[in-house]
Amino acid sequence: MWAHNSQGLAYVIYLVWLGFGCVDFAIHRRTALALTSGLRESALHGLQMLLVGAGVLLWAALDSSRAVAALLACIAAAHAAAAYADTVVAVQERRVTPLEQHVHSVLDIAPWTFVGYAAWTAEPTWTLTWQPQPLWVWVALVLPTLPTVLLPWMAEFRAAWLAGHSD
Repeated sequence: MWAHNSQGLAYVIYLVWLGFGCVDFAIHRRTALALTSGLRESALHGLQMLLVGAGVLLWAALDSSRAVAALLACIAAAHAAAAYADTVVAVQERRVTPLEQHVHSVLDIAPWTFVGYAAWTAEPTWTLTWQPQPLWVWVALVLPTLPTVLLPWMAEFRAAWLAGHSD
């Protein structure tokens, strides 16, 4: 019973996480990121999304274990380092509002929440075993990322690229 209920709750938290990512990109547009911190900051956003995406896809591809949770913790630590670098770049070039700071607090804690969920539900083994989730799980994980974070990031990166290369 707990596993089924926890999966539903974990998915809702995942969707909320994506929603906060979407809000963050809207804030970036409003603060003219493309014209200020530009490609440097947008590239760091891409790195953070790559790390998070890799973690989600690894979780979906591998059997639940302590090894998977440890791997996800390493990815979350790398995400935290990239997020710190992102903030350093942002505050040097543009105003980071209190709203954006609070949105970032959710985006910063979400990977660690995911690690906690993976560790809590992990089998007590240290193996990395290929056991992909059913197709519908992959679709449920990947599809919502398109409108919430992937397309907004692509638009942000393109705008920053064009702003940096206009003559």
